[in-house]
Amino acid sequence: MKTVKKAVIPVAGLGTRFLPATKSTPKEMLTIVDRPVVQYAVDEAFEAGIEHIVFVTGRNKAAIEDYFDIQPELVSTLTESGKLEQLASLQRLLPKAGSMSFTRQQSPLGLGHAVWCARDIIGDEPFALLLPDMVTFGARGCLPGMVDLYNRTGGNLIAVEQCDPTETNKYGIVAKGRDIGHGFEITGMVEKPAPSVAPSNYYINGRYILQPGIFDILEHQERGAGNEIQLTDAMLRLSEAQDFFAFPFEGRTFDCGSKEGFIEANVAFALARADIRGKVFEPLRDIILSHATVTEAA
Repeated sequence: MKTVKKAVIPVAGLGTRFLPATKSTPKEMLTIVDRPVVQYAVDEAFEAGIEHIVFVTGRNKAAIEDYFDIQPELVSTLTESGKLEQLASLQRLLPKAGSMSFTRQQSPLGLGHAVWCARDIIGDEPFALLLPDMVTFGARGCLPGMVDLYNRTGGNLIAVEQCDPTETNKYGIVAKGRDIGHGFEITGMVEKPAPSVAPSNYYINGRYILQPGIFDILEHQERGAGNEIQLTDAMLRLSEAQDFFAFPFEGRTFDCGSKEGFIEANVAFALARADIRGKVFEPLRDIILSHATVTEAA
């Protein structure tokens, strides 16, 4: 069984839900506290032992590639001004040379197509897939736990969390089979089922480990919902020949592709930071209390 050493992070989306902010700035470069959204996915990947990350980009995404490169002018300025702590922080985030690749998805044909665009760089190896909009929050990253389970089960893994049973129609839902270690076997996948017919309340949270056989399926995959090549459709076909397992993530995932999820993530990560928690807690509480008072008065 081959180990998981490569990851794909698709960043070609237009981010229309955040216009006008994303008119000139990639949505993945919007910041949660003081780090861009995409940095959290990269940190999670490297924490899991990933050695090479493939970004699937599109037009107007050059800022992402520049962000993960060294900036001599900035280094010089920080050094000359004595801001050595900030310089050290930037250097810790700088990836090793050759540990990242960038490939283009010329047409917005969906997540499945974005994954397929990484096929030549991934090759005949299992790989992790991290959707950067889905930012995980917990004592340990989601992908490291998935890799631990994968080393026991092999096959394909999908990270899941439990949603309100009345809201299954908002998510991709998996059917639960037998327990295996800290996970379970997946016996079915359904996209946004009504609560009355949902096989469980375990929803897919945007983290995957997939076998390279998915590429052959995606190459011939017909367009599905939204006239796009859907990854879920390809996974359903792959599950006919290969095992799929679920890893229940014990933390929380914020959907930073939505305004409310993005704001929630900023609050959660700010309150988890020892250096600023004390400075933001009281103002946040005052804002919430004053808002509640105005709402009640109205």
